[in-house]
Amino acid sequence: MSNFKRNLDNCFKKDNGGIFKYNRVIGQVSNQIPAAMRYIRHRKDYLIITCVGRSFQVYASSHFRLLHVSGQHPDDITAMAADRRHIYTACNKCIYAWRAGKHVKNVYRGHAKNVHTILPFGCHLIAVDEDNVLKMWDIKEASVYLEVAFEDDFKVTAVAHPPTYVNKIVLGSEQGQLKLLNVRNNRVLYTFNVHSSRVICIEPAPAINVIAAGHQDGCINLIDLLYNQILMRLKQDWGTVLNITFRTDGPPIMVSASNHGYVAFWNLEEKKILDQLQVHEDAVSTAICLPNEPLMLTTSSDNSMKLWIFDMIDGGARMLRIREGHIRPPLCLRYHGQNGSTILSSGEDCSLRAFSTITETFNRNFGKASYNRKSSKKKNRFQDDPHRMPPIIEFTSETTCEKEWDNIVAIHAGTLQATTWSFHKGRMGQNRLIPQKFFNKNCPDIFVETTCIALTHCGNFAIIGYSSGDVEKYNVQSGQHRGSYGNPGHKAAVRGLVVDNLNQMLVSGCSSGLLKFWHFREKVKEPWRTMRLLEGIAFMRSHRDSSIIAVALINYTILVIDLDTKGIIRKFEGHSAKLNDLTFSPDSRWIISASMDATIKVWDLPSSYMIDQFRVEKPCVSITMSPTGDFLATAHVGYLGIYLWANRTLFNRVPLHSTNPRFGAPLVEDPSNLDIETTKVNKAVNAHDLISNQEENLEQIDFVYLTPQQLSKNTISVSNLPALKWQNLFDLDIIKRHNRTKCPPNVIKLAPFFIPTLSGLEMEYDVSTDKVGRKNSRSKISKHSLGSHLTNFANLVEIAASSTDYEYSVNRLKQMNPADVDFEVKSLNPLSDGKVIIQFVKIIQHMLLSNIDFELVQSYLSIFLRHHGLALLEFAEVIESLQNVAELQEASWDKIEKKLMFGIGVVATLRNFTQ
Repeated sequence: MSNFKRNLDNCFKKDNGGIFKYNRVIGQVSNQIPAAMRYIRHRKDYLIITCVGRSFQVYASSHFRLLHVSGQHPDDITAMAADRRHIYTACNKCIYAWRAGKHVKNVYRGHAKNVHTILPFGCHLIAVDEDNVLKMWDIKEASVYLEVAFEDDFKVTAVAHPPTYVNKIVLGSEQGQLKLLNVRNNRVLYTFNVHSSRVICIEPAPAINVIAAGHQDGCINLIDLLYNQILMRLKQDWGTVLNITFRTDGPPIMVSASNHGYVAFWNLEEKKILDQLQVHEDAVSTAICLPNEPLMLTTSSDNSMKLWIFDMIDGGARMLRIREGHIRPPLCLRYHGQNGSTILSSGEDCSLRAFSTITETFNRNFGKASYNRKSSKKKNRFQDDPHRMPPIIEFTSETTCEKEWDNIVAIHAGTLQATTWSFHKGRMGQNRLIPQKFFNKNCPDIFVETTCIALTHCGNFAIIGYSSGDVEKYNVQSGQHRGSYGNPGHKAAVRGLVVDNLNQMLVSGCSSGLLKFWHFREKVKEPWRTMRLLEGIAFMRSHRDSSIIAVALINYTILVIDLDTKGIIRKFEGHSAKLNDLTFSPDSRWIISASMDATIKVWDLPSSYMIDQFRVEKPCVSITMSPTGDFLATAHVGYLGIYLWANRTLFNRVPLHSTNPRFGAPLVEDPSNLDIETTKVNKAVNAHDLISNQEENLEQIDFVYLTPQQLSKNTISVSNLPALKWQNLFDLDIIKRHNRTKCPPNVIKLAPFFIPTLSGLEMEYDVSTDKVGRKNSRSKISKHSLGSHLTNFANLVEIAASSTDYEYSVNRLKQMNPADVDFEVKSLNPLSDGKVIIQFVKIIQHMLLSNIDFELVQSYLSIFLRHHGLALLEFAEVIESLQNVAELQEASWDKIEKKLMFGIGVVATLRNFTQ
């Protein structure tokens, strides 16, 4: 029982970080929460703050570059505002003040219900919650300055501060009324009954005493607060007025935004509409005209942000800059190229996009697939296009010949056609890949659709599988049909296709569980080998460099097949729902799989065990790993962004332990709801349950084995020091030659007095001769002993001669860098009958006898013989010690060589073993 409790304690000390750690999300720009702007004087630029769920992003308006992303809130952000000091965000019942967009300066707590409206007001902050309570906070003191509870007949929906109105704000209500409130004495100065529809937004006009109120029924009222008079009443035809803004660069233009993606430009002098423009595909959540500039910023819940400039001849606006992502959730993700910086993504919005993991400046939109591109170009991008194709459910790409012809081939949901795309040109290609047998209009197979696709490594051929069982080959450059495999290749729907690097073999799998191997170049009607699996195939993924493929079955099992031996080498079971996608790590050691059970599992191929798993709120629909191995990219059900998970094994020591795949996966919060402090997977185990069910849960407990420094005295072990600590000792002369400065160093001016110092790397004064000794001595000339010329380390070696305790000297060597070790060994004094050298040889002998730090003692011995090889011949005692060292060295190497050859033989046998 004591061993069990000890292992249980180690279980709680385990590093629960997992292999993958949430890093960030790309492809998200904005949502339905209105954006905020603030002017930075030292940058001479406006910052744009957009909301993306539980965090906000800060862009520069001059170039639309993402400057930084805030930390995560406990829940979705419900309101945002900004002034010259802080960015304010409302989340649930709290308001957060962010300094520089990254650091939380204050948190304002006290509301009983969720806050939906906030407004900075000088040194105060006004907030309204769902309980219809208005509170005014002192920003610096984080205390409530004023609290007003309104009745149900006036439910506050909008707040604004008219310029020049000291201590006064205007409140809009759900009943359509407006109130002018003096916040200093908590007194309602006037109530405006201008309209009966709900007030959505209030915006002060450039003219004094005038405000514009937008209502839910589309009416816009311009009100003179001083005389309680409606100066102008306008109405837009696109429903609710979500935002109102005014141009301040000259023309008397008012801009109103609607919930159908339109904005209207009103000429206030002529009291009529000047122009209308559809700027977004969804409701316009933000419309802001930059002060004294002909620019307008718009954001929308369609995940886009645009900057418009008024430079048209008729006074209209054109788009100047844009940042956008998928309007609908992504369906398929794949890394493009070998640099690991570009992710191709297709979404439910029928578009194909490229996202950069380095900067959003490199993001590209390839457009939407269309049956007739010429007709689609004539239509507005916001109009319904009858020629638009269904969403892309799967695609593949190659970088070979991408500048010569199309290098991306995609299949669409429920269609027979496959389309080609060009990454270099950033658009859809001209080719439509359709088999010849389906050209006949009288063909009875009208419900056939494409199911899987493969592109050869050379980029010349595309292999497409169909639900009818046909497997067809096409030339990508011309779009011509180049042959068929079988007649048909399968009797059931083709679910997976794999081509090797040399275009010698094609592997196809169908939903009935047949795996067929075809000669790629020959026109054959029958495969040269067939393999029958126990269940039907869902999809297949390959790792071409290692000639292995992973086959996902419909019973949630993953089979790994070696193409060289045509045998099943691994079988992984553990998922409890349909497999959505899987990917290989760049070195083919791991398989990362995602399932509809909302789990992501990491399988280790050499050990055939599952080494990590975690669960998210929403299932992952597509997964891909960077060719450099630094990021894992995932797309989830209902989310617009692409979530990047950093591979912690690249920059940290992560213990990889086999775990039971049937055991419940630890829950990681919703990817859009991941806190910075809660990204670590919580794998804590209830101690009481484990102890009560000791025998039942022993196999499920993932104990941590703490490796001792040495398993036994007869085993030889190496140190845990970085390799650079001892490897650089052999090439130190070359490193010094490369690091030699071109200009000589400046000579430091000598001090006007002289204090004796100890030789060594560290500056230390010699205080061994005290004042008492000087008084007793008649001579004014100090006499230094031989030991005073030794370095600190040499003194430690000399002291170890009497105590025979060499551990302290060895630990001191381990702490030094290679340059310090070289200097200390070189500075060993060969005088004094070679005592120091003899002691250092005994230290080497001690390290060899202990069988610890084998690689360190080899490097230390090498550098020692290099510097003092000739001087050692003068001392007979040193030669005798070196002979003992040579015998120990030979015995150690014989032991290592025997074990090494045995291990190489075992690995070679296992490598040739096939099932």
